[in-house]
Amino acid sequence: MILRKDATEQKLAGRYYTPYNLAQFIIDWGMDQNITNILEPSCGDGVFLEALVGYDGIFNCTGIEISEEESEVARERLLVDDRFEVIHSDFYEFYNKNRSNRYDLILGNPPYIRYQYLTEEQRAIQSDLLTSNNMKSNKLINAWVAFTVATISLMAEDSKIAFVIPAELLQVKYAESLRSYLMNELNEITLLTFNELIFDGVDQEVVVLLGKKRSDFEGVHQMKILEFKNVNDLIQNFDEYNHNKAFQNINTTSTKWTKYFLSTEENIVIDNLINSDECIQFIDIASVDVGITTGNNSYFCVDRETARQYDLTNISKPLIARSVNIPGVTFDEEDWQWNVEQGAKTFLVDFNLVEDAALTEGQRAYVQYGEQNNEHTGYKCQIRNRWYAIPSIWEPDAFFLRRNYQYPKFVLNKCNAVSTDTMHRVSFLLGTDRKKAILSYYNSIAFAFTELEARSYGGGVLEILPRELENVTIPNFNDLIIDEDVINMLFNHVNDVIRKNRNIEEALDLVDRALLIERLNIPEEVVTTCRSVWHKLKDRRIQRGTTGNN
Repeated sequence: MILRKDATEQKLAGRYYTPYNLAQFIIDWGMDQNITNILEPSCGDGVFLEALVGYDGIFNCTGIEISEEESEVARERLLVDDRFEVIHSDFYEFYNKNRSNRYDLILGNPPYIRYQYLTEEQRAIQSDLLTSNNMKSNKLINAWVAFTVATISLMAEDSKIAFVIPAELLQVKYAESLRSYLMNELNEITLLTFNELIFDGVDQEVVVLLGKKRSDFEGVHQMKILEFKNVNDLIQNFDEYNHNKAFQNINTTSTKWTKYFLSTEENIVIDNLINSDECIQFIDIASVDVGITTGNNSYFCVDRETARQYDLTNISKPLIARSVNIPGVTFDEEDWQWNVEQGAKTFLVDFNLVEDAALTEGQRAYVQYGEQNNEHTGYKCQIRNRWYAIPSIWEPDAFFLRRNYQYPKFVLNKCNAVSTDTMHRVSFLLGTDRKKAILSYYNSIAFAFTELEARSYGGGVLEILPRELENVTIPNFNDLIIDEDVINMLFNHVNDVIRKNRNIEEALDLVDRALLIERLNIPEEVVTTCRSVWHKLKDRRIQRGTTGNN
């Protein structure tokens, strides 16, 4: 993480300037004869205001800009147009003095300042702003979140908002409360996403939030997501795409928005499976915990040579530390030994197994080596009574890889191994058949729901957290009476496909047909839809990863 003192002025101010053609699109979308009072809460050098100058109508537009230099540039663009007023001010100061004001159109590009770059006073102001709008206090949010909340609270009964904001809105944890707020406050939400970056020379993916409040609106609030290649594609094809994709009812019980990338028909299939007797949640067969947090993996995870050099073998546990160490859907003694022979860090040093007085000379030397090289200075190590004794070391029934790429990895633990926090630890509930559990995951239904529950990160990686994994909908194989030979055949087939690095769809095809369709009697078209949903969401995140986006 870049510290505040080392950050560029651009990062500290959160300035990323919107292309003029996108600003013009937003003006064209937002303006009509009923718009008379307009707010641009962070107008920068005035690109939105300049685009608005060309609109032939009567209105008043207020632009707020914290930078005196930038506000002066904006004023110079508008010298002969008395419909505009540019105010040099901190928006939060303006907001606190003008909370009773209401605007027909709010537009702009709020500052993308990360919370690490905010002062304590600014964090406190943002946190108070959230609570004043009936949201939970939070000082660890980026500036654009609080900005968006504040501006929406200034919307008139019949009004519009158009903001260019980070794509993190779609999925990150800290934006959950904002997503909930938007769903409750806006009657209609249209999100525009782009496959390409739109800020020149800046690695920041954005979306355009188009929201409406309507005093005559009745029923469930609505949302749609429209995907475009770039801004030119948006300008050329918005009307067609917007006409062809219907709004979907917003589900206010969930703060995840990935489902709105799907069609109405696909979401009907998804919702029906959630409520069907043929499906359960992952938590119905297992609980999920994070892997071991060592506080310093490079010190506590060692290879065989280091383990022998410092006499650590007898106080170490077999370790599965990285995704490349996972060969199939089982991890057994032979797999571990193969990793050992490859020179991988396959031993987790567990000093809990020995008292200080009983440490051997080699073990004591390893502790001293750690202290001499400041291996003990990290926060997690400092708060322990014995900095080198890792807490919460236990052997799970299975592992689930926290970050995945092409497809998720779920593997049975057959050699009493442990894992760092690159893996989640899975503990099966009493009565869960372990091979059935694996098969209940390696199929089109579970893969589709994993994409819906998890979130994508840089490079197209899919990250899933323990609670998200527990929420994944899976087919209920546990209650099925299936011949053991069939289970073994399917399990071995999945294992063989993965170990030989063949296309995972070979495994899905067989499990889908043999269990989902022929035994659970799930219609083939439903299974096909789930496969299509998995492809759509997986291909989208991977494609965005290869073009430099999250």
